[in-house]
Formats: sequence, C-alpha cells, structure tokens
Amino acid sequence: MVGLLPRLWKPAGAPFRPLAEEAAWWAGSLREKWEEVGRPFERRLLDAALDALRTLSASQGEPVLLHQDLHAGNVLAAEREPWLAIDPKPLAGEREFGIAALVRGRELGHSRRAVLRRLDRLTAELGLDRERARGWALGQTIAWGIGHESHAEVARWLLQARR
Repeated sequence: MVGLLPRLWKPAGAPFRPLAEEAAWWAGSLREKWEEVGRPFERRLLDAALDALRTLSASQGEPVLLHQDLHAGNVLAAEREPWLAIDPKPLAGEREFGIAALVRGRELGHSRRAVLRRLDRLTAELGLDRERARGWALGQTIAWGIGHESHAEVARWLLQARR
C-alpha cells in the first residue's frame, strides 16, 4: 500500500467530486441516520465524527485523486503492475483521507492494535499528518458504518488514539 498510494495520488479537481462536498453530505445526514437506526453507539462517537468532517474539510491540503474505498480487498496482484486498485469511488481531496478505508478495513486484522498500527505506519511512511488522517478515518468510518458494530468499535479506537 505504501508503494501503491502515491501512484494513485495525482493532482485532481473537476470532474471529480470534492472531498469537502462529500464530507458535508455525510455530516448533513449522520445525526438523522443515527436516530433512525436506534442510536447504535454512544453520542460522543457521532459528535467526534461530525466535528472531524466539518473541521478537516475546511482546511485541506493539495487535492489529489482519492480512491475512497481502498482496503486490502480492493487491491489485486497483476502482471502490468505489481498491484492494481479496483472498485474506486473517486474523490478529489487531501492525501490524509486516502488511508481511511485501509485503516478501518478488517482484512489486515481487526483489533485496536492492528488499526492503530496501520494508522501509525501509513502516516509515518507516507509522510502524512497523523491527526488529520485519524480524524478522516474516524469520520468516514462512522459515515459508512451506522448500524455496523465493527465500525463503531474502530471509531472508538480512533477516538482514543487522539494525540
């Protein structure tokens, strides 16, 4: 992943949807979805996700092409390249968002230790701002996982990992 991600992160803008627009769309519906499914996790996770989505959107770095759903199950070994990313949901936004699905993904281990190890290793090796990447991972995990206990669990670990 450390070798693949920089190859995907090309400068981007139109016609790709901006990450800030996507984050605003998530933030606009999260509270309602959380209520609809019976408040499946504690309010502090919802509030932290909303805060991250709103705060990070307004202060992004250089926009690059983002896969949005890049986890280990969406990377295949290939002949023309060592690894190919499949099933993109493209956005234009900062690099720190680009590791969110990989940090959250269960394919490489689902434990507090595994999640935080991925966060720490990817941010260190790719030269990313750890706190911004943590915030984006928390925000997307809740946005994509209302009603999924494993997502709430990852969000708890990410919230506790604030530095």
